[in-house]
Amino acid sequence: MSVLTDSYTAQIPNILEVECDNAKIIHNLIKVVHFNDVATVFLSEHGVKVTVEESKCIQANVFLQSSLFQEFHLVEDTAFCISLGVWLDCLSIFGGGKDSGRTTLKMSYKGMGYPLELVVEDNGIVTDCAIQTLEPDTCLDFNFSSANVVNKIIIQSECLKDFFSEFDPSSEVVEFFLSPDAPYFRMTTFGNAGRIDTEIPKKSDIIETFECTSTQTSRYRLALLKPCIKPLMISTKTSIRTDSRGFISLQFLIRNSDSQISFVEFYCAPDEEIQE
Repeated sequence: MSVLTDSYTAQIPNILEVECDNAKIIHNLIKVVHFNDVATVFLSEHGVKVTVEESKCIQANVFLQSSLFQEFHLVEDTAFCISLGVWLDCLSIFGGGKDSGRTTLKMSYKGMGYPLELVVEDNGIVTDCAIQTLEPDTCLDFNFSSANVVNKIIIQSECLKDFFSEFDPSSEVVEFFLSPDAPYFRMTTFGNAGRIDTEIPKKSDIIETFECTSTQTSRYRLALLKPCIKPLMISTKTSIRTDSRGFISLQFLIRNSDSQISFVEFYCAPDEEIQE
């Protein structure tokens, strides 16, 4: 029965077939959103979007654009849920040490009810993996429309790395102040050491874009923003946007080892909005 089943399954055409000559790029991008094990994967002609959520307050999206793959064939748009931990283990099955070669990757998917199949090869050694998939969950709709964005800053990530590396861990929230008027952009924590402000003027060399139309002060749970640190640490630029409700979007520009650019985006709901 098993042989017959395997034979029948083999005859079912794949709706997704992709090849990548550097599996480490895919691994590193997925890894930065591994703050929850269950992810929803969306397949479209533009590539693969991996969405992870936590506490119905934060959502992370990593975009594996089709250009990251040397071959990308998709018959129809679809989605499924998968264990990120298992996926990452398969992608890193050969490790990433200095002695390892360039690990290549092939992925295929036949559709709902079938596993995501991986063929991982390194130095002539081939490993086949089949990861169970589930029906996709309904993801949060943050309704974060560009039309409702009131403040936007594009900043070099180095400054934010320093802030998130040194913030007071006893603070439960971090406050973002954005305004067309001075002090323009300020991040504040409130912990055992008291109030600590980090202010950045809009004409600072590290700010590339400053488009603020409204004075806005919003607070976010630090525990919810901590997952942002991983993509921040490997990014070169960060886009910070807030809408009229105080919801925040943090988009990280990541330059991969092959010089292609990828994006990881976080949405977070405010913990408390302060009306000025």
